[in-house]
Amino acid sequence: MTLGPLMVDVLGTELSEVERDILQHPLVGGVILFSRNYESPEQVAALTKSIHALREPHLLIAVDHEGGRVQRFRSGFTRLPPIGALGKHYMQHPKQTLALAETTGWLMAAELRAIGVDFSFAPVLDLDYGVSEVIGDRAFHRDPEAVSSMAHAYIQGMKRAWMPAVGKHFPGHGAVEVDSHLGLPVDKRHFEDMWQADMLPFRNLCQTELAGIMPAHIVYDKEDELPAGFSPFWLQEVLRNKLGFQGAILSDDLSMEGASIMGDSLGRTEAALSAGCDMVLLCNNPNSVERVIDGLQYTDDPVRHMRLIRLHGRHGQNRNELMASQQWKDATKTVLSYAPDPELELNLA
Repeated sequence: MTLGPLMVDVLGTELSEVERDILQHPLVGGVILFSRNYESPEQVAALTKSIHALREPHLLIAVDHEGGRVQRFRSGFTRLPPIGALGKHYMQHPKQTLALAETTGWLMAAELRAIGVDFSFAPVLDLDYGVSEVIGDRAFHRDPEAVSSMAHAYIQGMKRAWMPAVGKHFPGHGAVEVDSHLGLPVDKRHFEDMWQADMLPFRNLCQTELAGIMPAHIVYDKEDELPAGFSPFWLQEVLRNKLGFQGAILSDDLSMEGASIMGDSLGRTEAALSAGCDMVLLCNNPNSVERVIDGLQYTDDPVRHMRLIRLHGRHGQNRNELMASQQWKDATKTVLSYAPDPELELNLA
């Protein structure tokens, strides 16, 4: 069975019979986990094992586990700093910071691979212009070359833990104030300005480092009236043709307000897939998943399937062995050494 184009969520800490049936539908290709799916490392490892056992090749399992405000699994996992904490060190201590970034990427990925998660939607490649509250310290830095360098190191760490990297949010989310979870942001900059700034990390990394890219639910109205995740211009003309990206394109959550311009859940799914997404995220609305499964007309695409297969994590280490290793102990100590006060962090749902 091939991997279908839908990534869906589940409600609790174990699968219901209805969810088992949905996850075995040919249109489904992956599952995204949230904080509500987590009680302990042992529980979530059992959940991922049950999901992987349903299909061959197994369904992709993903999570947003960036660190800082966006880390779905907390108790039993290292509390990762926001990657913006790395950026604060970079200009004074670039070599040391790149080593820290690689260690952080490895630790994030190794802990997730040890409980059966294939990949995290990471790293964030947006620039921190100081205007976007939803991005903020989720971004490495304001300078695109600095972002490229730190992201490259971070991804090398992920690769050492056998996790593919999925960069976000193409072509850049950091310059708009509106949170696309709550509204439809409009970025009024010209293409060339973004090409030299926001798109530079994607340009530098997309051909050799990124197995996947997530586009933004943002309208860049100087180029197209559609949000980037629904835009053939951004996904095909720019990302595929101009940048030469050959990996998987995964939509941001289609339940977000930034996607509402495209109609109901079925209309959003059809538009995103038609624009060039290989997989779309349908979250926090089980009824919409059923409507899409019932109504979506989809022709299986071997190229799309191969792009998605590349997102499978490999060689996950036994968790007890990982945590007993000197490498894990050293990495934890290193990462916690530059962490800000965790009491100041929020866990975005």
